[in-house]
Amino acid sequence: MKKILLSCVAVLFCISIMAQNSVNLKMNLEKNKVYRFSSASEQTITQTVNGNQQTIDSKTNNTVSIKMIDATADFMITEVRFDTLITNTNSMGKTVNISSVSEGNIKSTETADVMSCIMNRLSKNALYIKMDFTGKVLEIVNSKMLSDVIMKDTSSIALTGPMASAVKTQIINLISDKTLKTMVETFTYYLPGKQVSAGDNWNVTLNTNSGGMTLDIITSYHLDGVNGDAANITAESNIKAAENAAPMESGGAKITYDDIKGLSKSNMVIDIRTGLLVEDKAKTHIAGTLGVSVQGMSMQIPMDINGTSKVIALQ
Repeated sequence: MKKILLSCVAVLFCISIMAQNSVNLKMNLEKNKVYRFSSASEQTITQTVNGNQQTIDSKTNNTVSIKMIDATADFMITEVRFDTLITNTNSMGKTVNISSVSEGNIKSTETADVMSCIMNRLSKNALYIKMDFTGKVLEIVNSKMLSDVIMKDTSSIALTGPMASAVKTQIINLISDKTLKTMVETFTYYLPGKQVSAGDNWNVTLNTNSGGMTLDIITSYHLDGVNGDAANITAESNIKAAENAAPMESGGAKITYDDIKGLSKSNMVIDIRTGLLVEDKAKTHIAGTLGVSVQGMSMQIPMDINGTSKVIALQ
């Protein structure tokens, strides 16, 4: 009898352990509750132009809020706001600070003032998004309206020459549907949307726009285990230029990036009650060669990018 009792206890204990390490990882947001996150990243780009090495260091600090305002059996309607967008860049000693906190000036002859104005407009307008329960953005419902609001009076940009063309291209890329989806999915798209157990893997494939480059990112996620309300996950992303990706155009130059490749590794903690991030720390390395063609001239520019990023939930 004692042996039977001990066996039953052992079985129940094993079932308990299995239950703790099996979880339904999907979005489960409380209606009208605002969830806020902070994202910080540092990136160093090293490139060689005509034998001369150039280094660009950049730091970004962004905050975003997400609110679920309605849901169906297939998707949620969420309100997403980029509350602050701040980028500090140092390119060979020249520093440029862009901040959504500043109203900027669309008519300024300073690039930072123009881009701060655009970021300020983006921060003041919500995105209304259809999102499935894996966190994938299905549609930005007000994409066209948002674009019109942000792009108003950009025809009055006072910058001239190649710089004017480059800034206008940067603005168009920033508020494109694909870029905005990528910006949102950074905070949401990593879930399998189903029951998984410790040791299970799932993949997420993204086609993104990053700095004007169209990239394919295939990420393999691994559930390491569950501790209370926290799911611990490791992830590894393979990054490459999308097949038949269109060249970038900037300041009259056409830039190809066919052989760009990279790898990113991250450690994540997910709140299993909501499916949202508690923390995500990542390191990324990307390398390749840019092909630049302008006014009948062409050159190859080797490029190496190293970056770190961290996303945390704000209370």
